Amino acid sequence: MKIRFTTGESQLGTVLVASTEKGICTVSLRESGEGAETSLRAHFPKETIERDDAALKSTLDLILARIGGRKLDDAPALDLQGTDFQLEVWNQLLAIPPGSTRSYLDIAQAIKRPKATRAVAQACGANPVAVVVPCHRVVMSDGSIGGYSGMPGVKKALLAAEGVSKFATG
Repeated sequence: MKIRFTTGESQLGTVLVASTEKGICTVSLRESGEGAETSLRAHFPKETIERDDAALKSTLDLILARIGGRKLDDAPALDLQGTDFQLEVWNQLLAIPPGSTRSYLDIAQAIKRPKATRAVAQACGANPVAVVVPCHRVVMSDGSIGGYSGMPGVKKALLAAEGVSKFATG
């Protein structure tokens, strides 16, 4: 499988977008660009990976618009690889509209696995296409913000860009 990638700068840091022929396979948001390509290569060690800024410019622009809070009419094509459970969770996340949040429990109940809140949180943490599959819209049941790849400030900023600003302080 051939993976093409590009990077760009957003108000929240460096964004790496990678895609296969089928669609976006990785969206990574980091405070700095260091390590983004290394991380991509580590995640796909057997794949051919090449930088292709021109081919992915429109995809990167779409992701940057989403980070800026713009609602997108259609989700871009995705090439998600995960367990059946992860894919089920990620599909539920796609149904959360911008400006809204759901709890991990809400997602667990929606997939008819109400005792799987911890597994839902782990699936959110394993989401390879942050921002596109909006794991940032999932918060704790008490209303506190919860985690986001070790960057809760980024999660808060993504939600604020969508008009969500109230969180419990838990």
